[in-house]
Amino acid sequence: MRNVYLRLFPLLAIAGALAIAAVSHPDPTPAATRSVAVAQEIETYRTATWRWQRLTGAPRTPTTFDERRTTDPAYRTWVRNLWRTRLAKAYRLATNPPHRAEWQCIHRYERSPAQGWRTNTGNGYYGGLQMDISFQRTYGRELLARKGTADRWSSFEQMWVAERAYKSGRGFHPWPNTARYCGLI
Repeated sequence: MRNVYLRLFPLLAIAGALAIAAVSHPDPTPAATRSVAVAQEIETYRTATWRWQRLTGAPRTPTTFDERRTTDPAYRTWVRNLWRTRLAKAYRLATNPPHRAEWQCIHRYERSPAQGWRTNTGNGYYGGLQMDISFQRTYGRELLARKGTADRWSSFEQMWVAERAYKSGRGFHPWPNTARYCGLI
């Protein structure tokens, strides 16, 4: 038992010294720097939340930008955590499109096996769901302008653009053959 104490004593001494050092040397980061970092995190979370909401067609979460005017760090931290939660919810919605299984079935027949969702075979159709430029302009105008053709979009972005066409009344008819293979029409 004595050997155990002799082995633990140096470890306890080191742990005690570290604890004393932590108390005597407070966080060297100035409060203003932490405040700016929290404000930047809020902006990042808010922007990402709005991007996912725009993609899914969900209403944009309103804000008064109060965190820009306050000097209360606790309030800024609360706002940051609120936007982080909102981002998680928007991301969950965006990564679970309503007809995900159906779009994946269509993708299985439409894509180039070697390219997957990045399919660009030069035939005038782009992406894993093989959307032509007219389709992309109609249902994914912002993505087309920001990212280029559908072969440069994420799989979720492609499915949400297809979902917009579906909800507009076109259903699965823009993919007549593959939708039949999948039993959708």
